[in-house]
Amino acid sequence: MTVKLLDIAKKVVACEVDPRMVAELTKRIQGTPQYSKLSIRVGDILKSEMPYFDVCVANVPYQISSPLVFKLLLHRPFFRCAVLMFQLEFAQRLVAKPGDPLYCRLSVNTQLLSKVEHVMKVGKNNFKPPPKVESAVVRIEPYNPPPPINFQEWDGLLRICFVRKNKTLGASFRSKAVLELLSKNYKTYCALNNMMDESDEESIKDKVIKLLTDSDFVEKRSRTLDIDDFLKLLKLFNDNNIHFS
Repeated sequence: MTVKLLDIAKKVVACEVDPRMVAELTKRIQGTPQYSKLSIRVGDILKSEMPYFDVCVANVPYQISSPLVFKLLLHRPFFRCAVLMFQLEFAQRLVAKPGDPLYCRLSVNTQLLSKVEHVMKVGKNNFKPPPKVESAVVRIEPYNPPPPINFQEWDGLLRICFVRKNKTLGASFRSKAVLELLSKNYKTYCALNNMMDESDEESIKDKVIKLLTDSDFVEKRSRTLDIDDFLKLLKLFNDNNIHFS
């Protein structure tokens, strides 16, 4: 794939963790016009600083799919697009809509930060040797500028909502672990903002359930909510000093 990219691109920065692949690529293009257009970075892309780039093209190792997607989406400066091949089910999660069986936190986060679309399915018989799973190519275009939200707060909310996406929000937010977290965050918020804190877990629980009930969210389930619903939910909590990071 890198050799084909060199035929059409002005410059290619290749990131590869396997030195044997680097040696093979170097051998193929050494002494050709493409050699001067290639820069190779050897190492784990998740642990390395990404170079400036306009377009990312990759056949992604399936075990790093999720962290790589978010590293790309949080990369600055913004790039134009990424065309990536993933395991089919992972690709389907990226583009899943509310109500789909594969709709999850990954779906919501990716679609909040980018336009993502399925390009094509790639059968396992296109590989030698054939893997055990099917693959798919997706195109990701990050939104520039990104939505004006605190991503840590946003992701903290989604983690709670999607632990059990089929449960009602009321049930999810009655969890002891969730109430402990929200109570701790509330105490921290009060301390940082010189506010009197007379709360305990029970009062935080009452406050949270009242907010959910009054806004008609208490019986709703995360698997059916869209991005606008989650944005409304986050604003509702934050406006009432309930925080998730």
